[in-house]
Amino acid sequence: MNKAKILVIIALVIAGGAIVYIRGKNSSARPQYQTAKTEKGTIVSSVSASGQILESNFLNMATQATGIVKTVYAKNGDRVYAGQKIAEIELDADGKLKNAQAWASLVAANNSLNAARNNYRLTQATVQRVYDDIKGHDADETFTQKETRTKAEVANDNAYDNVKNAEVNLVSANLAYRLTSPVITAPVAGTIDNITLAAGMTVGTGRVAVVRRQGNPITSFNVSEVDVNRVTPGQKATVTLDSISGKTFTGKVATVDKIGTVTSGVTNYPVIISLDTTAPEILPNMAATANIIIEAKNDALLVPSEAVDDQQVRVLKDGRMKNVTVETGLSSDTQTEIVAGLSEGDEVITGTVTNGNQSPFSTFRFGTRTR
Repeated sequence: MNKAKILVIIALVIAGGAIVYIRGKNSSARPQYQTAKTEKGTIVSSVSASGQILESNFLNMATQATGIVKTVYAKNGDRVYAGQKIAEIELDADGKLKNAQAWASLVAANNSLNAARNNYRLTQATVQRVYDDIKGHDADETFTQKETRTKAEVANDNAYDNVKNAEVNLVSANLAYRLTSPVITAPVAGTIDNITLAAGMTVGTGRVAVVRRQGNPITSFNVSEVDVNRVTPGQKATVTLDSISGKTFTGKVATVDKIGTVTSGVTNYPVIISLDTTAPEILPNMAATANIIIEAKNDALLVPSEAVDDQQVRVLKDGRMKNVTVETGLSSDTQTEIVAGLSEGDEVITGTVTNGNQSPFSTFRFGTRTR
């Protein structure tokens, strides 16, 4: 083979390699579309919020008595009735003094209430006598009679107020005496929980147990200023707790605080949700997440949310792509409702794959046709 033929063969090999390289490069540069088909289904529009379980249906049992625990009559999980004895304390000197002072205040408050009631009965009688004196002479009541009637009515009103104040003072004195009493009793009927007493231990002032009453848990969540106007009482919600995996609780929005609070320049609006059911593992102050259902729709035409950009969708048909203007409705984290512009079964583009790299549909500008 002469030199000229060798050069021709080399040239053909180089040209063929170049053609293969260029075709391969163009082929690898051509995007492959990620697509999804429109389908009918249910879509739920919701607002997500974080919060916690409130101390609802829990009543603290506290004492101001000081001394040594003599006997504990209840344990966690026990059902108790109002007034049932929970524990008994052997008071120390300070405890005895506080209890004696509280008893003296209780006796004084009771005497004051009795005196106030007696005085009120007297003023009532006085007002009645004045009314009897002017009965049938209302039109020609003299100035003196009017003055007497007014004074009697004012005195009677004041006496009534004194009775109410004395009743409040008696309740307060009775509570103070109960807190200093060596006998600790249940304030209401319920289930004992979180009891911190044991026979022989020294006790001071503070909470010694809680009583869990019948009732469903109450939760509080912070909603952003963007979403607060979409939330109204009565809306359904689902609630999950970080500490209770695998369980979802349902509830309803009870109240929406439209005043809000500002923390570090961020405004949040507290929303109270009452759960439909209770569970023993739900405890006060547990962290929780709520999805408040704003609106739900069945048999809606749905596409992946990444397929929609500013009321535009790219549709792939017969290997060709075209931009379609659509009207959207509800949207969730993953799906968007199409009200008009598409039909069930249409194939929409959600992104592309070029050189093994996936790109979401929203990164491509409409008007630039890519094939």
